[in-house]
Amino acid sequence: MADENELEMDDSGKKKKLIIIIAIVVILFAGGAGAFFMMGGEDEVSQEELDAALDSAETTEVVEAPVSGAELGSAIYVPMPRPFRFNVPGASRDRFVEIRVQLLVRGSDNEETAKKHVPLIESTLLTVFSQANADELATSAGKTSLKQKAITEVQKTMTEIEDSKVVEKVLFTGFVMQ
Repeated sequence: MADENELEMDDSGKKKKLIIIIAIVVILFAGGAGAFFMMGGEDEVSQEELDAALDSAETTEVVEAPVSGAELGSAIYVPMPRPFRFNVPGASRDRFVEIRVQLLVRGSDNEETAKKHVPLIESTLLTVFSQANADELATSAGKTSLKQKAITEVQKTMTEIEDSKVVEKVLFTGFVMQ
């Protein structure tokens, strides 16, 4: 009689162990599959998807320093005619970046000067943007640093050509990185 009870206990114990092992295997498989999909490579993005993402994620980053509008003239925003699209290297892979830019100028004279030199300003900005790193651009501090480099170079270029800084700020009105 005792042998029959031991056999029944062994069968129920084996069944419990089997159920536990199956549950652990299923959980590990689900976790592995989830990690694979989360870390898997991204597919190439079409231009239409990029434009849709840009339209939905468009933000305006404006940080203005206190200045007297009476002495400098009214603020005028000069949009760059097309967004800057370029690739930047990153630690794991290259990233595609699209930045929409507007220039803050003071007074109509500076507005006309900036419009006259749009190709030169575009070239200067593209040179600055192409020196960026994807890991830096992923942070807010990196974007701020890029803006500072951009305004410094644009003002330097405009001072060489027009003997005046012309542009007060470079504003990112759209920033998408994929």
